[in-house]
Amino acid sequence: MASTTSILIVEDEPAIVELVSYSLRETGWDIRTAPNVASAWEAVTQARPDLLLLDWMLPDQSGLRLLSRLRGDRDFQDIPVIMLTAKSMEEDKIAGLNTGADDYVTKPFSPRELLARSKALLRRKSPHLAEAPLSAGAVTLDPSSCTVTLNGRQLDMGNAEYRLLKFLMAHRERVFSRSQLLDKVWGDAAAVEERTVDVHVLRLRKALKEAEKLIKTVRSVGYMLTEKEPQ
Repeated sequence: MASTTSILIVEDEPAIVELVSYSLRETGWDIRTAPNVASAWEAVTQARPDLLLLDWMLPDQSGLRLLSRLRGDRDFQDIPVIMLTAKSMEEDKIAGLNTGADDYVTKPFSPRELLARSKALLRRKSPHLAEAPLSAGAVTLDPSSCTVTLNGRQLDMGNAEYRLLKFLMAHRERVFSRSQLLDKVWGDAAAVEERTVDVHVLRLRKALKEAEKLIKTVRSVGYMLTEKEPQ
């Protein structure tokens, strides 16, 4: 039932692409690559990545141009980005961070360090991708085994319901609209209609049995996971 973490590497040097891809695939992540800004933007719009590793110097445009475009787009502005670059001057790092980069790795770099930084950034920016167990009330979700238990007994639910529950548990007490859930959970809003979210919420509540009240409907807004009792 697990959903694979998606990484997009935007880099035009084949040797670096091969090195980074090999290092990150060891985690089981889904790796995609793009050699320039144009193909990277196309890749992002076709399937939103969970993390973007972005080279500064690209053949068609600067990586900063792509970063600026991402940060200016409501649909993609919160994608975590690590800059990969040979530019090591302090002013270059500041320029990258000020444009919206979340982290900065200077070439040549250690693949192990890049992996550690990638994992740390995903934990910080996308807690629903973390591997630590999540709990809410009597419900526990364990990403390592892709299981959900209620008072110790395993619950049966579909892949979509599992991903939805994992996201809501990682962001408890926060309300999300249907369109936000489509973007964050499914990643490709074009493939699923907003009302389909209602169907999956209904199925999730049914799968949660007596813990169904954890999933709260916020009228005219969307859904949230809360352990608080209604007033």
